[in-house]
Amino acid sequence: MMTHRPGNFSTVPLREFVLEGFRGGVETQALLFAVFLALYVASVLGNLTMIIVITLEARLHSPMYFFLKNLSFLDLCYSSVFAPRALADFFSSSKVISFGACATQLFFFSLLGTTEALLLAVMAYDRFVAICSPLHYPVTMCHTVCTLLVLGSYCGGCLNSLVETSLTFKLPFCGSNRIDHFFCDVLPLLRLACADTALNELVTFSICGFVLLGATIGILTSYGYITVTILRMRSGSGRHKVFSTCGSHLMAVCLFYGAGFVVYGQPGAVESMEQGKVVSIFYTQVIPMLNPLIYSLRNKDVKDALRRLGQRQKVP
Repeated sequence: MMTHRPGNFSTVPLREFVLEGFRGGVETQALLFAVFLALYVASVLGNLTMIIVITLEARLHSPMYFFLKNLSFLDLCYSSVFAPRALADFFSSSKVISFGACATQLFFFSLLGTTEALLLAVMAYDRFVAICSPLHYPVTMCHTVCTLLVLGSYCGGCLNSLVETSLTFKLPFCGSNRIDHFFCDVLPLLRLACADTALNELVTFSICGFVLLGATIGILTSYGYITVTILRMRSGSGRHKVFSTCGSHLMAVCLFYGAGFVVYGQPGAVESMEQGKVVSIFYTQVIPMLNPLIYSLRNKDVKDALRRLGQRQKVP
């Protein structure tokens, strides 16, 4: 059972929190500010570029790139939930965040994170159908089905977010108001509650475990069939193309799911908030910045599309 940290105890219900962020002097804060700013700018530019290229390039109007465009949109929103606030707090003396703003941040963090986890599983299913049942692919993965799969991912994310946010902010916060993090995450918030948080912890780990385990099983099953199909291919160029496409997705899956498991998939992670902050930088800023690079540098169609768009801009 998690208990609140001692200090500044009061029986008056809290109406605002203080985001402690990262420890260190002015030089440390300036370095972290530069790192966050660089990661955020790279994430915004990279994901916007992917969205624009896929939208403008007719050759990329296929289910795989439809999902990739939605992934870029999620990454763009995901990094924007945290980075602007964190950048403002690095040189702020108060770092105060209101009760409502904190709840809103947690809601969108949970919504976007869960949706991305589910969307990555959907993308694995898309590759499974494309490679293992290519003749049925246009019918199975029609635009309506693709749209429903994306909407289903958002619905799953919204359901998880509503449950997690409502359960967290129903707790009484009457102790310290200092959140040991750079954003409102559920685990550091539970440390401030002056009530039994066993139910919240159980629900958090159950939902996260269900999403991670269920999506992982779906991804592994899809890639199990894909591997068997690849081994049966006689064409070396066909194998290379499939490996290139699937390799990008597998890399994105390993990065996102690996970081999620470190923080939320094991109860021991709750006690290590400093480790949690470092991993949080990775999955809130680094991964959204890396995904466009992973898919653009390893994907010939995207690189060709970028080249064609660049040539169009040069034509007077």
